[in-house]
Formats: sequence, structure tokens, C-alpha cells
Amino acid sequence: MMDLSGLQDADVGDDDVDFSPAKNKSVDGRKMSSENGGSSEGVKLEKTITLLNGITIIVGSIIGSGIFISPVTVLSNSGSTGISVIVWAACGLLSLAGALCYAELGTSIKKSGGDFTYIKMAFGAVPGFMYLWVTMMVSLPCQQAIVSLTFADYVSLPFFTEKECPPPAELRGMLAAFCMVTLTLINGISVRWATRVQDVFTLGKVLALILIIIMGMIELAKGTTSSFENSFNTVAGLSMSASGMAQAMYGGLFAYGGWNFLNFLTEELQNPIRNLPLAILIGLPIVTIIYVLANISYLAVLSPQEMLISDAVALAFGEKTLGVASVIIPISVAMSTFGGVNGLLLASSRLNFSGARDDNLPQMLGMIHVQQRTPLPALMFTCLVSLMYLFVSDIGQLLNYFSFVTWTSIGISISGMVYMRWSEPDLDRPIKIPCILPVLFVFVCVFLVVFGAIGQPVDTLIGFAISLSGIPIYFIGIYWENKPAWMLNFIDSTTVLLQKTLLVVPQNLKQD
Repeated sequence: MMDLSGLQDADVGDDDVDFSPAKNKSVDGRKMSSENGGSSEGVKLEKTITLLNGITIIVGSIIGSGIFISPVTVLSNSGSTGISVIVWAACGLLSLAGALCYAELGTSIKKSGGDFTYIKMAFGAVPGFMYLWVTMMVSLPCQQAIVSLTFADYVSLPFFTEKECPPPAELRGMLAAFCMVTLTLINGISVRWATRVQDVFTLGKVLALILIIIMGMIELAKGTTSSFENSFNTVAGLSMSASGMAQAMYGGLFAYGGWNFLNFLTEELQNPIRNLPLAILIGLPIVTIIYVLANISYLAVLSPQEMLISDAVALAFGEKTLGVASVIIPISVAMSTFGGVNGLLLASSRLNFSGARDDNLPQMLGMIHVQQRTPLPALMFTCLVSLMYLFVSDIGQLLNYFSFVTWTSIGISISGMVYMRWSEPDLDRPIKIPCILPVLFVFVCVFLVVFGAIGQPVDTLIGFAISLSGIPIYFIGIYWENKPAWMLNFIDSTTVLLQKTLLVVPQNLKQD
């Protein structure tokens, strides 16, 4: 890697970097300077993410609040304790299959941006922008807001123990905003700091789950096995059906979501050809083993009926096994969600950064802080959009509109991988997985999208309509190149002002 220490330590000011529009972009106000003035001595994101960081990003992004509070979804829809455990294992194997497809994508296309980069390369600019639009404006910010509010709930839980006296909405909003702003500052200061936060909080949530697993194994050793007697018989009050199994799989796969986040940071990963597949092959089995053992432990302590009536399974588990020490559980969930927000911020900011660098978003979002080497404008934009969703009364329903976006984009990305084996036969593929895996996973994605549309047709149509709204935005913002001079001048002057304020430049902008 190039030596950037001189620029890193320099006291960079307005006189050190030329912020003039002519230096930063072409005359149409959109082209990035990576095509003019790019140099091996320029400013760029550094490769600071190690293999360990990559593993913790994958594990920490997947493990959120779901495994602590909502295994009920899988149990209630699968119909029996035995099948529910099998569903958790099957979802882990399917997620590993999808992640291996992304290992081929990430080592073949060594650019950050994840699905946006892959969809654009395989199918063109318009599909890539539609994914970018709906993901950056709704899907990821909504998830970040929801996970931040979950963090707020569990941070305040020890102080509001009575169900009749929940934490005030204002306090929840303030704590959620504190979570997002704090993590944005950390990510803006240093990528290393951000990955260390991910390392620490991933370790914390894994240790909490190991505690749950140990307590469950102790109960099993004592002979508490009633939940597993005739474990494949239908639990009283439940039923087994094909639609129920589909819903159970959907819930399980949702809990495994986040395994593709490392692909959003490919350019910052050290030796991605080696470390990306290794991080996947280590991280996914760790999560799968933890999820399966945690659910066995839940069932060792709680009866199926106790699980089904519990709003938060982990809390019920803690109250029954840890007594006064059960406060560990809400603290663990708070740590888990804090790390989850950090993972979402890492992924969503790199998505915005990659979109701007490829001329699909305002160029300001594709700039890097000269000293800190972080995508500061993209981080700030991501935080701002996410903060706006804290004021929406029912963001959970809004997120339902876009639940199909995740599986649609993953399915399109993996379909693009298969398509590019034909259209780009000479593309260097350090890893080439058997074709049966991507084909199988595309069928899984189609199944999940179709099933979701059948189950929630109105929500799906609304989400689809908002996704299509990206088409006029694309033609106005990107396709229309002959914009009026006054508009280009306004864009230029605003961009330069923000550059000087934030001390940011386009990637590979060489200093004079």
C-alpha cells in the first residue's frame, strides 16, 4: 500500500488543497476527480480492516436484537420445538450459501458498494440506481432508526421496570439519537476506531449468548428436557403447514440478515481475496452455532408455552435463571444493538460513498476527509436521514414496505453473478463457487419475495411504487446532463463551500 503518512500528519488547510470546481470535477458538475488528477499519491480510503475486523463486522452485523427477543416467530410458525431448531440451522446454511456467492462477487469486483456495485455492473445504471435510491433513502435508514430505538428501550429498561410506566417517547428518541450521533462521530474520526467498537461490542454480545448457552446446558445436564420430549410433535395450540414453514424460514433468515455488509467495505479490507471469503467462512458458522445452541438453551429453561407468551424471550430466560443478575440481559441487548447500529452505519455510508463516486449521487457524498481518511459527508448524510425517521410514528410498518428490497437486491446481485459468467468470461475470479449454489439461492430469494408479496400485497405494492419513484430522479439528476448554467454554478459553489467547511476532497485528489 502507498505511503500516506506525510499527508496524514500534515496540517491541511484551504491553501494546501485546491477546492476549485475545475480541479474537482468536469464541466457538467458531476464527474469525479478520480478520472482527472487521480494519482497513487492522492487521498483515498485506507485498507485498515483486518481479517478479525471482517469477522466481527459479519458477526456483529448479523447478531442484533432478534436472537434475544424474537425466536417466538420461528417456533410459532414451525409448529414444534424440533423443527424450529432445524429451521435455525437450515437458515444458517442458506445464509452461508448466499455469503459464498458474495465471496465470489467481492473478490471478482474489488470495489466497495455491495449490491449497488454488482447490480450496476451486471445490469446497467438504471437498476443500480433504483436499488441505491430505495436502500439509501428508506431501507437502511429505517433499520438504523429501529435498531437505535431498540437500543434506547433496553438502555432505559433498568430504570423503567414497570410495564405500566414505559420510558417516555422523548427519552427514547434522545437516546436513539445519541447512539447514532456518537457512532457517526467515531466513524468520522477513524475507521480503526469504528472497527474497534465493532470488535468490542461483538465480543460483548457473543459472551452474553455464551452465558445463555451455558445456563441452558446446565439445565439440560440436570435433566430438564421436557421441551424436547416428542420434539417433533405439534405444540398444543400450534399447527404445521407449508405456509407456516415458509413464514418460519422467513423469520429465521431475517435474523441472519447482515452477512453481506462486509462487501460494502471491500476496498478498505486488507487482502480481500483472502480475507473476504475467510471472514465469511469463519463468521457465518460461528453465528449459526450460537443461534442453534441459544434456541436449544431457551427451550431447556422455558417451555414452548412460556416462550410463545413472552414478548422478550431472553428477558424471560434471564429472570428464570439469573434472578437479580438478570439485568445482564437488557445490558447485553443494548450492547448488541449498539454494535448493530455501527455495522449498519459502516455499510450504509459506504453505499452512499460508492454511489456518489460512480456519479449516481451528489459528488459531495463521495469525498474523503483529508486527514482522517474517512467518508465523512456520506456518514453525516446517513446519520441525518436516519435521525429523520425517529420522528415517524410507525417506522415498523414503513420498513415492511421495503422488506422485499433486501431479498430482491440479493437475488438480482447473485443472478448478475451467474449472468456475468457468460457476459464477462475473462473477468478475474479468484474464487469460483459451484453454479448450483447461486441457482439455489436465487430460487430462495424468489420464494421469499413472492411469499412476502402474497402475505402483504398492499405493503409490497406501496414499496414497489416508491422504488419506481427512483426512475424520474435518475433521469433528472443523472441522465439530464445539459443542465442550466445557473444550476451548475450553484452546485459548484455549494460543493466548494462544503468542502472547505468539512475539509474533504474527492478520492485520489492529488495535493498541489
